[in-house]
Amino acid sequence: MPHTAIHFFWEDISSNLKQKIRLRNWITNTIKEENKRLGELTFIFCSDTYLLSINQEYLNHNTYTDIITFNNSEDERITGDIFISLERVHENALRFKVSEQDELHRVMIHGTLHLLGYTDKGKDAKALMTNKENYYLLKRF
Repeated sequence: MPHTAIHFFWEDISSNLKQKIRLRNWITNTIKEENKRLGELTFIFCSDTYLLSINQEYLNHNTYTDIITFNNSEDERITGDIFISLERVHENALRFKVSEQDELHRVMIHGTLHLLGYTDKGKDAKALMTNKENYYLLKRF
């Protein structure tokens, strides 16, 4: 499937996403390496307020978060919507002393891994997911 199956949108916030083609290739290659196929993947970049409203409405959580992933995958075809708060990415980059771009990429691959079936619930699952994040971050561009 062509790389145009990965889309980027902005809600109530503006920013400039660099290297879109490379990001699409990286995400596509990650999905292929996990023996899945790319369906339709949408990244929606937004503010804390926007993501909080989604968290409240769909997950009944009243907390800020950096990412919410809606998985619509079927069988081996990976399809979903990944909402990312750019404000949380900025704050986390400062907190973890990493570049904003590196933090954004970590969150993007984190959401992709959720669509691939990985979870961060529980110590072992969280460790595996972090290892996968680190592995795929090394394979960027």
